[in-house]
Amino acid sequence: QVQLVESGGGSVQAGGSLRLSCAASGYSYNYNSLGWFRQAPGKEREGVAAICTSGSRGGSTYYADSVKGRFTISRDNAKSTVYLQLNSLKPEDTAMYYCAAGYPGEMTMFASYEYLYWGQGTQVTVSS
Repeated sequence: QVQLVESGGGSVQAGGSLRLSCAASGYSYNYNSLGWFRQAPGKEREGVAAICTSGSRGGSTYYADSVKGRFTISRDNAKSTVYLQLNSLKPEDTAMYYCAAGYPGEMTMFASYEYLYWGQGTQVTVSS
């Protein structure tokens, strides 16, 4: 089992920044990647960033086009924590942000079904 706890959400104005954290506990061999997804009201959940934590792609990062250049995913192995730095936030970034752990392939890094474990989410609200 893997438990994921997100923190760091909040309300900011457009152009502002936030840093989300996801603390993972449990057996790390239960996943090879950690990802951040978001879901806005009335919209489908979408992947925004992911990082491989082990294997030949360990350390590789992936970003959705909508956040590339603005968001940065990173990890602290000693703390079993993954971070998502959100810069230059836009109102359309408003959503519940979820951390997830799983075994996605390189072509399915943002496929929700590849992730077995999910956190409860942290809300990000960006006002114009």
